[in-house]
This record gives sequence, C-alpha cells and structure tokens, in this order.
Amino acid sequence: MPCFIIFVRLMPKLKIESGKKILSALKPSRIILPIVLGLGVAAYLLIRNFDTDQFSFLQWSGAAAIWIFISILMMVIRDLAYIIRIRLLTDKELSWRQAFEIIMLWEFSSAISPSVVGGTAPAIYFLFKEKLSAGKSTAVVLVAIFLDEVFFILAIPILLIIYGNTIFPAKDLVHLSQLKYYFWIGYAVIFFYTILLGYAIFINPYIIKSLLKWLFKFPLIKRWQDNVCLLADQLIEASKWFKTKSIVFWLKSFMATIISWTGRYWVVNFMFMAFFIDSLGWREHLLIYARQLSMWILLLVSPTPGGSGLAEIFFRDFLGDFIPNLNWVIPLALLWRLISYYPYLFIGAIILPRWVNRVFKKKKA
Repeated sequence: MPCFIIFVRLMPKLKIESGKKILSALKPSRIILPIVLGLGVAAYLLIRNFDTDQFSFLQWSGAAAIWIFISILMMVIRDLAYIIRIRLLTDKELSWRQAFEIIMLWEFSSAISPSVVGGTAPAIYFLFKEKLSAGKSTAVVLVAIFLDEVFFILAIPILLIIYGNTIFPAKDLVHLSQLKYYFWIGYAVIFFYTILLGYAIFINPYIIKSLLKWLFKFPLIKRWQDNVCLLADQLIEASKWFKTKSIVFWLKSFMATIISWTGRYWVVNFMFMAFFIDSLGWREHLLIYARQLSMWILLLVSPTPGGSGLAEIFFRDFLGDFIPNLNWVIPLALLWRLISYYPYLFIGAIILPRWVNRVFKKKKA
C-alpha cells in the first residue's frame, strides 16, 4: 500500500512524462549502500571468528565449476520465467527486449529499496513508460505480486506437511525461536493481503475505488482524490480484461511464477553440490529449499535494501546445519549473494540510463 500511495502522488507527473522522483530514487549511485551493508556485515562476521580454515572448501575442480555454472543458470532461468510471465500478463504488448529491461529494472529497484517497500511503484512507472495505461500498468504489477504471494501461501503448508517444524533452524537459540513468531506474523500478513488483493482484482474491483475514495478524504492526502479515482477506474477496466482470460492463461502465468522462485532457491542447492553435499538425497535438497522459503518470508519485511546484511545472517542461521564446517558459512553466504543479488545492482545501473534515454527519446521523437 505505501508504494500504491506513492504512485498516486506521482500520477500528475506521469501524465506529463516526468516521474523525476522515481528516477531520482533509482540513480545508479544508490547501489553503494546495499553493497556496503552486505559486505560490511560479512566482513564483520568473518573477522569476529577469523580462522584460516574459512576458505578451505574452495577446492576447484571440473565438477565444482559445472555446479557453480548451473547455480548461475538457475538465476537466468528465474529471470526468463519472469520475462515470459510479464509478457503474458501484458498480452504480449511488450517485446522481448522491453520485457527484459522491465524485469532487470524491477529487480534493480527492489535490490536498492528496503524489502518491506520493494520495487512496486517503480515497476508500475516502467510499464507506464512502455505505453501501457496507468491502470493496466498497476493491474499487471498487482497481479504479478498476487501470483508471487499465492506461491508462498501454498508452498509453506505443503512443505510443513512433509517436514514439520524442521523447515525452521533446529538450533535452540533465543533469537531463532523468536524468528518463528515473526515468520508466522509475516505469513499471516501475506495470506490476508493476498486474499484481499485477489478479491479486489478478480471479484470486486469496485471495492478498491470505494476504499481509496474513503482513504483519500483525509486532509493530508485529499488533494490526490481526483487522481486516485481516475486510477481506480482504470484498474476496474484492467480487472475486466483479466477476468476474460482462460484457465490456460493463468496456469501458464502461475507455472512461470513457480519456475522463477524455484530457480532462485535452487541456486543454493547447486552451490552446495559444487563443494560438499553431492551425496545428499532429494529429501535433504527439498529441505534446503524449504528453509530458504521460510527465510525469505522474513526477508520480505527487511528494513535494509534488498535484505542486505540480514540475508547473510539468516543464511548462517537457516542453512548452517547443512554445511560440514561452520567456518565456511559466511564465505558461502557471500558466494550466494554474488550469484543471486549483486548482479542485479550492476545490471540495473547499466540498463537504467539506456532505458531512460530510449523512452524519453521516443517521446521527443
């Protein structure tokens, strides 16, 4: 909702092709903070328990190189699934190049924003600049978020049935037991948010208009009431469009969602296989997958950009059980982030200026 309000505030600027606040918030120099946070926490944890054995797992071989390559390939598959999904949700109004740039910029904005805020408002703006209406841009992003949340609320119960409470760290530490409560609070918030979002998009989109009209009666934000009514009307039209889609359309979109998240989580499995756990069976590998899922619920409400700092700590707490030598945990966490997080900072910083030049040059032409 905070990002939605930000977008409403920006609507007059979007109409005159400005959006300076969003572009200013996404300037490439902002990659410095998450890098400093992530590497700073990792360096602190390394130095605090320094041991010459910390990098002894790095015994490169042909097999290790292949598994690391497959780890990187998982991120490529993840992004490809997202690209396919956004083309489906926009009824292929975006070309492959446009879809690629939108996904990379969306990931970039998420990586440099606190996880609790995310990249929602920038993603809406990026789609708007690619000539989708404001209402359809908002609807596409909200539906994409809805599909992601449905994946979480369905996957957690399934994995709980298989593994029970072992999807949480087994260590008897106070802060880990507290994390369970935060996890279930986060899951409950996601569950009710998803129900509300699904109801608003697919059953009664008029409730959004009524809710926003009431919300924007408050004095501090009343001046944007006309903008929000216009946006709500566009959302209603976009909702009608989504309701015409077949079950095949939704199955394809949800399958792309499953593939994208599975690709992200399998990075760790293949990374571990490169060095020490090729002998583990499918149940252990699925448990690693489950641990990451529970870890990600907590990272979704991280106050740091892209979960920087917290991700490295959670990696140690949630996945340390699978690592033979605890001295290896932080170097492996760094390798994980180097594969799954830091590339988006640099790719986004490269693509953003070119994208801005393309879409604004197109407008001038």
